[in-house]
Amino acid sequence: MAQAENKETVGPAARMVAAVAKRMRLRKGLTQEQLGTRMGYTGAAISAMERLVHPVSDEMMVKLEEELGDRTGIFEEMRELVRLEKLPEQFRGYAPIEQKAVALCLYASHVVHGLFQTEAYARALIAGGHPEPTPERTEELVVGRIARKTLFDRKPVCEIELILDESVLRRPIGSEEIMREQLAYLAECARKSNVNLQVLPVDAGLEGHYAGDRGNLEIVETAAHDHVSYLEMQRESLLITDRAKVSSHRQQYAKIRAQALDPRRSLGVIEELAGVQR
Repeated sequence: MAQAENKETVGPAARMVAAVAKRMRLRKGLTQEQLGTRMGYTGAAISAMERLVHPVSDEMMVKLEEELGDRTGIFEEMRELVRLEKLPEQFRGYAPIEQKAVALCLYASHVVHGLFQTEAYARALIAGGHPEPTPERTEELVVGRIARKTLFDRKPVCEIELILDESVLRRPIGSEEIMREQLAYLAECARKSNVNLQVLPVDAGLEGHYAGDRGNLEIVETAAHDHVSYLEMQRESLLITDRAKVSSHRQQYAKIRAQALDPRRSLGVIEELAGVQR
């Protein structure tokens, strides 16, 4: 029954990988056991991948390219498609836009933004979600989330601005150790030349207006230099292209930025909470 359920949920990209891998394996005259030995897997694992019992993993995609790709890059190209279809459904339409962005302006009010999460923080957050994912699905989602970090080092450079509500920094996820590691990683990210990281202090509302009261907000400058905004809540998402609405979101973001601490003071807050000694 479990095998049948797995086959029904496998996406078209993973199905294509299984079909191409089997065809290229047979063309090379390799048995499943022989290919598995070359790749560091069992023959049973190759069989499970080809029969869609266990959809191809990101690590297996790398090995398939090495052993069957013949320098064509075919499995590397399909790897991106497989990653995409393993992402949460509500995020799939936005993920390619994020990865091709010229600039990102992000505000996170509850947890660390996905682009800035450590693997341990992401795993704790995802595993504790509702409905609770299986261990296999948890790992798929963690891999997909961490893979987004290629954006930090992409050429041409993407300028990334993140404003974190201070409560995010004080809300431990997973364990105290995981949170310290996450805070230290945020401090490391803040020092990247294409990253601007600011903290919206918990007492910002004392000024009479709390600009971050409407929750998370993401504004993207696309490769065509248009602007879109992205909202996500309770496993639902909304991509907004209407210029008037996006303009309103940009103004709201500007208000949040105006209430945030400057980057230097923000880094100081993060380092203090992480226990980093200057």
